[in-house]
Amino acid sequence: MHVVSYSGDITPQEAWEKLENDPKAVLVDCRTRAEWAFVGVPDLEVIGKQTVFIEWTTFPDGVPNSSFVDQLRAAGVSDDNEVIFICRSGHRSIGAAQAATADGVSAAYNVLDGFEGGLDENDHRGATGWRALNLPWRQS
Repeated sequence: MHVVSYSGDITPQEAWEKLENDPKAVLVDCRTRAEWAFVGVPDLEVIGKQTVFIEWTTFPDGVPNSSFVDQLRAAGVSDDNEVIFICRSGHRSIGAAQAATADGVSAAYNVLDGFEGGLDENDHRGATGWRALNLPWRQS
């Protein structure tokens, strides 16, 4: 039997709907500072929210952020928040959702395809994910 160690995977559109409809839903972008600065970030202003930015792995060394859960809690995330984790393509955010779940968050989700999606046949990103679906985002 396969045990899911977080609440599951949702599409970027489902993530947006949760953020829009649940006042307690929080979006956590767990990419690196460099990605936030150079690629862009989800923009929740239109629904009166702000994205929480916490690196899962640190830039530039790529070391896991040992303070991730502490920073999540310091950002005001509590056990009863619906917490939606997004990274570049939906891999790092699985680890983030698992860590939050292990710390007591009852509803932690991973966004499939992340902000930019996986690599296509030409090794390019951007065909899938939050940005490709034209969900609100901005350049830093």
